Amino acid sequence: MANTGPPDDHVVRALLAASRAMVALVARSLAALDADVTLSQYRALVLLAGHGPRRSAARARELQVAPSTLTRMCDRLVRKSLVHRFHRDHDRRSIWLALTPAGRDLVGTVMRARRQELERIVEASGLVASPPAVDLLHDFVRAVGELPDEEWWRRWEVSGEPVDGALLMRVHRQADGAWA
Repeated sequence: MANTGPPDDHVVRALLAASRAMVALVARSLAALDADVTLSQYRALVLLAGHGPRRSAARARELQVAPSTLTRMCDRLVRKSLVHRFHRDHDRRSIWLALTPAGRDLVGTVMRARRQELERIVEASGLVASPPAVDLLHDFVRAVGELPDEEWWRRWEVSGEPVDGALLMRVHRQADGAWA
């Protein structure tokens, strides 16, 4: 339901607090699993899992980072074998990014750990939400541009599979020790 008036300050403050709690939950999940990725890197992996392969320039816009920042981030993720870069057979100029099976597995492991933690918190606190409250959360998810949980998991299932028409880019070390 669209509201034409100013935003409800109570809703904004509650969502702000909830977002802090969710970031803390993600950070704890990554630390507990000893996942060797930063929050920013993890966010990039989650986007690749839910939205599939993307051109690197489009992914930089989605993450709201400079293309050079995304390149450095992906250099690290490629070295960790979580992401691969490729060209499409019909367009060798654009660089595309996709999850490797290891990247897909890492995202799934962290998501399942987060779900278990959320289940524990909901059970321990006795939280119960009315259908309108749950609808509000779903509306918020869609307004942010995220996928409903069931759809995200369907896309996650296939996110580590080979991409049709992909020509993997070779990764090599240059004379100065940098990765290209």
